[in-house]
Parts: sequence; structure tokens; C-alpha cells
Amino acid sequence: MVRPRLLVVSMSLPVTAKRTGEETWSFTMSPGGLVSALLGLKEFETKWIGWPGVDVHDAVGKKALSIALAEKGCIPVFLEEVCDQYYNGYCNNILWPIFHYLGTPPEYRNDVIITYQSQYDAYKKANRIFFDVVNEHYQEGDVVWCHDYHVMLLPQYLKEYNSKMKVGWFLHTPFPSSEMYKTLPSRSELLRSVLTADLVGFHTYDFARHFVNACMCILGTEATSEGVVDQGKLTRVAVFPIGIEPERFINTSKLSELILGVDRLDTIKGIPHKYQAFEKFLEENEDWRGKVLLLQIAVPTRNGIGEYQKIKDQCHGLVGRINGRFGSISSVPIIHLDCSIHFHQLCALYAITDVLLVTSLRDGMNLVSSEFFAGAGQSLGAGALLVNPWNVKEVSNAIGEALSMSREEKEKNIKSIFSIKLNEVTSKAEQETGKAPHELPQHDVVQQYSKSKNRLLILGFYGTLTKPNKNQERRDEGMNLELHPQLQERLKALCSDPKTTVVNFGEHDMWLAAENGMFLRHTAGEWVTKMPENMNLKWIDGVKQVFKYFTERTPGSYFQASETSVVWNYHYADAEFGRAQAKDMLQHLWAGPTSNASVDVVQGRYSVEVHSVGVTKGSATERILGEIVLQNKSITTPIDYVLCIGNFLGKDEDVYTFFEPELTKKTMSSPYYGSGPLKKVSSTLVDVKGDNYFSVAVGNTHTKASYFLDSSDDVVQLIHKLCTHNNP
Repeated sequence: MVRPRLLVVSMSLPVTAKRTGEETWSFTMSPGGLVSALLGLKEFETKWIGWPGVDVHDAVGKKALSIALAEKGCIPVFLEEVCDQYYNGYCNNILWPIFHYLGTPPEYRNDVIITYQSQYDAYKKANRIFFDVVNEHYQEGDVVWCHDYHVMLLPQYLKEYNSKMKVGWFLHTPFPSSEMYKTLPSRSELLRSVLTADLVGFHTYDFARHFVNACMCILGTEATSEGVVDQGKLTRVAVFPIGIEPERFINTSKLSELILGVDRLDTIKGIPHKYQAFEKFLEENEDWRGKVLLLQIAVPTRNGIGEYQKIKDQCHGLVGRINGRFGSISSVPIIHLDCSIHFHQLCALYAITDVLLVTSLRDGMNLVSSEFFAGAGQSLGAGALLVNPWNVKEVSNAIGEALSMSREEKEKNIKSIFSIKLNEVTSKAEQETGKAPHELPQHDVVQQYSKSKNRLLILGFYGTLTKPNKNQERRDEGMNLELHPQLQERLKALCSDPKTTVVNFGEHDMWLAAENGMFLRHTAGEWVTKMPENMNLKWIDGVKQVFKYFTERTPGSYFQASETSVVWNYHYADAEFGRAQAKDMLQHLWAGPTSNASVDVVQGRYSVEVHSVGVTKGSATERILGEIVLQNKSITTPIDYVLCIGNFLGKDEDVYTFFEPELTKKTMSSPYYGSGPLKKVSSTLVDVKGDNYFSVAVGNTHTKASYFLDSSDDVVQLIHKLCTHNNP
């Protein structure tokens, strides 16, 4: 069986290259959690795209390196002149500090060459270089998996080139709160790009929640249980606490030579905090002095940045002080190594270590703890001793507890951790994907239309038959309710076909449905009320008072009332403030006018709606069909073709499933409400086969509909094709 291909795109490759001759190269395993986690991914044929860790400027060297890396399943990205301002600049000088709550560093005031803008320009150019390499090696059906903050613009570049490409983006650091993220230059552009991906992943729920909140506050998007909806497109946001390849470590531990990955010397790893807690432990536990050794391997990283030299000096100072206090001629309590060590040596250390101490202050998913099976906070849970690294006393006590733990208790904890399923990123991604609508096959729509004998067209109005609103941020007095200028004559031609019945809105020979079918009329007749006689609408005045109260206190908001519903809209208000007001409003409604009323309260993207129970497009369709039967009692040909197109709210999407193929031969024998006494209608009205039913959402791919169109312009083109069939 052929495995699907996975293109992993990250800043660095899993190996670091070193030139040994004009056309020869040697390689060492790269440090870091990403490498450790993805080496266990066996379900795919994986190609890894990234920077080889060295600049290569000559064509001979690039060719030789590319050939050597190809044997390892790797594809190099040569960044050359943009590397410094891209990697050391925008990535590590701006993005990394903000993502780790260190804030935006001051701009280089005396440097006219290195600025925020020059670093962002380098970032964009580097992402374009990554795009070019991906595009060169992409094959139809490949999954492209972008990793970390170094390539946040890449999803947008890929989707703009090929909208059908499967693209995911995963962040290996924390995602900060919206208040911290707001300080980032180009904050909106980066969020917009990430949202073009099909799936966005984070290590923990907290990071995912911060990302969703940032999208809501900065972009005004809608949050759902599945992710983020932006302009009708759903980007799924999920939590994937990635792990390691356990077999690799287990098998290595059985050999005479062993393997591992180590913590980097980093400002957020909490190494000074670890030393302070260990010093506290030695102060309070005299019996352990000379019997316990803390070995710290600090892999050098980002050597060109001054903050890292400061943390290195601080660590060295603490080690000297503690060793001076508690060491002797024959032993010292701490050994600090500023270097990386071979994987086999690290596995050997794991095999003889009693306790692993991890004190990261702010981290993505610390995989060192997974490799040792000690703890990674939210991921490993009860099998680890969880500590607050800022609390010296708490960490000191945990060290003592770990050293005194019995073998039986250690084994129990390890079994608890080992039962966690690792390496499930791809399977979880598939579960999150769910069913997505397909692009509408317009040729099939027209072809089946031409073959049918009795057609029913259900058309929404706003966002379907209206002119597209190109500027979502523009302030208008209410919504755009103008009929699309190219539809006037075409709708008239479509409605003149005796084989075609058109429902909902218009000025021609069609059925009009107001307030979700509570009021119906044919354009040649009078309005017919379809409200149940016992419908209680006493709640409306109370709801209006609540909506008026919040409208006065929310600049840019307004409300509209009809016979059976009231809607409060805050599309033009500040998004974050409007959303907070909406939550407060819901409390007022539930505690007041809707507490005992038979109503549905629906919170939309920028709105709150209250309407009588059952007032939806789906229930309206049943009433419409009943009225058609009443006024056309001599119907001899059942409806055999249904085209339902709309830009509906979530509550109204039941209209898409009303005519599902399994409901063919629909018999209108259910009661419905007319203007007079309760009546029943019996007639075989609908007999739709699967290939004659098309449910279509306009501008929305997060939908119950089977198909989608991008905008009302596409609706115009489709109606034109149907009209052309009527008048060849």
C-alpha cells in the first residue's frame, strides 16, 4: 500500500550540515522537541523542508548538499542574505519574546538599516523562499504541515497558489494572551495568514484559547466549538500534545550506546530557578549533601543575542556559589555543561537518573520530560510531580519527595504516563476535519434541471440575491438589501417557466416568505398568515426594552423588530466590547422576558436574535409546500428537482436537510397552520432522487449544505445558465 506524502516545513531540518570538502558534507542530529516528536511519524512518506543550518553561496556546494540531504528525505531551503534579519531579527528578536511574554524589544534607534520594517520585510521574503521550495516539490494529494512561528505567512502563500492544497500549521511555543499579542507589529496579517490553513494546532488548551481570543478581538472573527470562522470559512483549531517516538528511546536504552535530546540554554527554561530550588533543598536536607548530583546540560542557542549571554553568566554564577557552599574536594553538587551531547550518551544518563527536574517558566511542550517520563504539565498529569518553578520552597520539597519515592510508586507513575497515546497528530487531524461541502458542479445542476419536470428553487435573499459587500468594515445604515443588478430580468425569465416554482423573495411570479414562512404570499395574491393560533408573542415588548437598553450603551449597534422576532446587531461596534455586551445581554434575557417564554435565543457572529420556537427556514419550507398544495390542488407531477441556495444563519440551515434524498416521496399529510381552523393536506408532492437535489451555501464552507458558492456573483452566473436553458 502506497503511503500518503507529508511535506514537513520548518525553520530547521532534523539534521545540521557541516561542509567537509568542496562537494562533501557531514551531518549531526539537530536538537529540539520538533525533531524528537516527528521522528515517530510512520504513517506518511515524509519529506522535510527547512534550512540546513549553514549558509551556502556557491552552486557546487548547494547541489552537493541537496543530493546528500535527499538521501535522508530532506530538502534544503537556502536563505542566504535574508537569514540574519529573518531568523535573528523578526523571528527571535520580535516574535519569540512576545510569544513568551517578554514583550516587544526596543527598536534599534541608532541603526537605519535594521528596523522593525526591515526585519518584517526579511520575514516575508524568507516565507516566499519557503513557498517556492514547497511549490517545486509539491505533488497533488500531498499534505503540507507548516511548523512554528518562523513560517506564519506560508499557509496564505500556499492557499493563494492552490486553494485545494491541504495545509496545517502547528505552533511549538506558547501563544500569548490577546493583550500581549496586540503589541506585535503586523499582528493582523499574521493571524489572517494562519487562518487560511485547514487545521491549526497547539500544545495545550490555554494556547489554543489565546489564539482564538486574539482572532476574535483583533479580526472580529466568530469562535465555535470547532475553531474560528472568518468570512464564512472555518479553520479548525485543536490541541495536540505531541510526544516522542518511545520505541527509539526504549530500544536505545537496551544497547551499549544510548541516545537523547536536551534543554537549550534559554531565558524561559528556568535554569536559575532550578538552581535556587536545589540550593534550598541542600540547605534544608543536610543528609543529602554529598549524596546527590544535579547534572545540567545546557545546549547553547541564539548565541548572537545579548540576553542569552546574560542568562549564561547568571547560571555560571549560581553554580559557583552553590558548589562553593556545599561542595568538597571529592565532589560537587552541580555539574553544568554548556554543550550538546550525543543521543546515545543522553539515553545512558536517562537510564541511570533517578529524578528529572524540569522548571520551564513558559514553554511550548517540553519533550525532555516525555523522554524521561517525568512530567509535562497538562499533558502528563498525575504521573508527574507538578511544581510552580517560581516557588523555590515547593520545588525543593518536590526534589525531596522524588528522591525518597519507592520503586513501586515510580513504576506506577511511569505506567500512568506511558498509557498516554503519543504520535496521534495526523489521526486527530482527520477526526477534526469532518465533512466539508464541495464546490458546486454547475454543469450537473443545469443538466439535471433540464431533465426534470417539476422544479422547486428555494433562494435566500441577503448574501444570495443581493450585491456583494466588498468592504466588510464599512459603516452602513443597516444591511445591504439591494437586489443584485444583473438578477432583475433573469429572475423574471426563470419564474415565467411553468415547470419551475421559485421561493422566497422577489417581485416576479414566485412565492414570497417573510419571517421564516410565518407570512406567505404568491406575487399574484395576498399575504397569508401561517402563525399558529396559540402562538404567544407577549415576550416581544420585554425583549425590545432589553435590546433598546444595550443599543444605547453600545455605540454602533442597532436592533430590528418584526412580528415574530427581534434582532440586535453589533457588527459596526467594537468587536470585543460588542461581544462582552452580548454575553451580558443574554443574562438579562434569560433572567427576564424570555425566562418563561416559548422562544429560541440565538447568538450569531455579530448578533443576538430572539424568535418564537420553530421559526426556522426548515419549518418554513413545510408551510410553503402546504400552501402550494392548497392553491394548486390539481398537481399531477411531483416535485422531482430541488435547488436550495442561501447564506443562512446556523439556526436556519435545517432547510438544507429538509429535502435530503432519504426523504423522497414526501407526503404532505402533517398539520400546518392557516389563517383559519387547523387543516391537513394530503398529497404526494415531492419525489426527489439524490442526483436531483442540490443544497448550496453562499460564502460559507462551515455548513450543513452539500455544496458551496463563493459569492452572489456566482449565484448570478448559475441563474443565467438556468435561464439560458429556458430560452435557448
